[in-house]
Amino acid sequence: MAEASTIVFQTTLLPSLSSQFHHHYNHNPLFFPKPIRTPKIHNTLTPIQCSISTAATPDTASAVDRIPWGCEADSVENAEALQNWLTKLGLPPQKMRIEKVDVGERGLVANNNIRKGEKLLFVPPSLVITADSEWGCPEAGKVLKKNSVPDWPLLATYLISEASLMSSSRWSNYISALPRQPYSLLYWTRSELDRYLEASQIRERAIERSNDVIGTYNDLKLRIFSKHPELFPEEIYNMETFRWSFGILFSRLVRLPSMDGKVALVPWADMLNHSCEVETYLDYDKSSEGIVFTTDRQYQPGEQVFISYGKKSNGELLLSYGFVPKEGTNPSDSAELSLSLKKSDKCYKEKLDALKKYGLSGSQCFPLQVTGWPVEMMAYAYLVVSPPSMLQQFDEMAAVASNKTGAKKNIRYPEIDEQAFQFILDTCEASIAKYTKFLQASGSMDLDVTSPKQLNRRLFLKQLAVDLCNSERRILYRTQYILRRRLRDIRSGELKALRLFDGVRNWFK
Repeated sequence: MAEASTIVFQTTLLPSLSSQFHHHYNHNPLFFPKPIRTPKIHNTLTPIQCSISTAATPDTASAVDRIPWGCEADSVENAEALQNWLTKLGLPPQKMRIEKVDVGERGLVANNNIRKGEKLLFVPPSLVITADSEWGCPEAGKVLKKNSVPDWPLLATYLISEASLMSSSRWSNYISALPRQPYSLLYWTRSELDRYLEASQIRERAIERSNDVIGTYNDLKLRIFSKHPELFPEEIYNMETFRWSFGILFSRLVRLPSMDGKVALVPWADMLNHSCEVETYLDYDKSSEGIVFTTDRQYQPGEQVFISYGKKSNGELLLSYGFVPKEGTNPSDSAELSLSLKKSDKCYKEKLDALKKYGLSGSQCFPLQVTGWPVEMMAYAYLVVSPPSMLQQFDEMAAVASNKTGAKKNIRYPEIDEQAFQFILDTCEASIAKYTKFLQASGSMDLDVTSPKQLNRRLFLKQLAVDLCNSERRILYRTQYILRRRLRDIRSGELKALRLFDGVRNWFK
C-alpha cells in the first residue's frame, strides 16, 4: 500500500480501533447512503480522555527522528528485500513485482497478462501478523493478554516490541520496509490541521483520532507499562512510537471475513495501491490456503495492479492514508455539512432533548454527495425549523434523523419544506465561503519554515489540503444548485396557487 493504503472496510480493512460501526443512511431519489465513518477507538480498558493543544502536539519532523526503524521514503529496494525474505519463508512465486510507479510511488505491477477473475497474491497465514502471532519477547505478550488487551492496542504494542528487537525479530525485514512517517492526518500537528483544514469537517475527525490514540496509549501506560518497566521501558514505548504503530494499523490492517473476521497485517499485500475504479479486496481463500484477491479487470504486463481501500470520501482517504484522489474521479466522494440547533429557538430544550434521546447532539454532521443528501439530514433540518405548534412531531423527526431501526422513513412536512431547504442552503453557503476563503489565501500562505525538509513537507501538506478543499467545495456547489432549484420550484408553485386562488375569487366577484 502506498504510504497509507488499505482495503474495503466492511470486508477487509479497518480504519480504526473499533470492531464494527455500520450506520447507513436511507436511499431517496435525491438522497444517498451515508459512507461508513471512522469510529472512535474502543477497548475494554477504561479510556483516559486527553485533549490535544498546539503546544502539546510534538513537531512531526523531530518526532519522526526519534523513530529508529522503518524507511523515510518509499523504497523499492526495501520492498524487494521484503519480497526476497518472504520468498525464503514460503511466499510462492507471484504474478506481480514491486516497481516505482506514478500512483503511490511504489506499487505492484503485472509480470504478464492477468485475466479478469484471476486470483492473485497467495500469502500464507504463517506470513501474516495477527493478535495470535508469536512474540519475540514472550513475557511482554503474556502480560498484555493477561490484561485482556484488545486486538488493536495489542497489535500496536506488538509492532513496537518487534521493531525494537531490530534484526533479531522475525519481522525485521517487514518493519524495515514500513514508512517511518506516513502522511496520514495522524502525523499532522495541531497547528497544521488548524491552518490547512480549517474549512473541512475532516479536521475534527483527525483531532478526534489523535485524541483516541493518545488516550489509548496513556491508558496502557497507566495500567500496564508503568507496572512492568522492565518489559515496557518508556524510551521504547512512548507517544511517538505509538503514533507510528497506530499509523501503520490505520493504513494497513485488514479484516479477513473468511477467517472469522480476524484482523491482520499482510506483508507484501500492503504494497498494493488504491484505485477508485476497482472493487476487489483481500480475503483468506480456503482452497489455496492463502490471502488472495480476485481481479475485477484484466491487466497487461507492466501495468500497475490495484485494489480498493473501500468506498471512502477523499477526506477519509486523506485521514487514514495520506492522499487525495484527483477531483471528480472518486464516485464515493462526499463533503460533510454540520447542521446546528439555534439556541434562540423557543423550543431549543425540547428539540435538544428529542435529539439526545436518539443519541444525537445539537450540532450534527451529515454527508453530501453530488447526487444529494441523506433523508436523515432532511429530518434534522425539519426539526431545526419546526415551530412550537409541531411539538408532537419532534420525537419522530429526531428518530428519523438518527436512523434508528423502526423509525418512519422519508417523512415529509410540506408546510415547512421551504424553511428546511432554506436552512440547509444557508448552512451550505456559509461552508462554501469558508472553503473559498482558504483557497484564495492558500496561494500567498506563508509557510514559515527555515529547513528545506520542513518546507517540502509543508508544501506537500498544503497541496493535499487544497486538493481536498477543491473536491469538497465542488460537492457543496452542486448541493447549493439543487437546493436553489428546489426552493425555486416551491416558490413558483406557491405563486401559481396564489394566482389560481385570486382568479377564482375574482370570477365569483
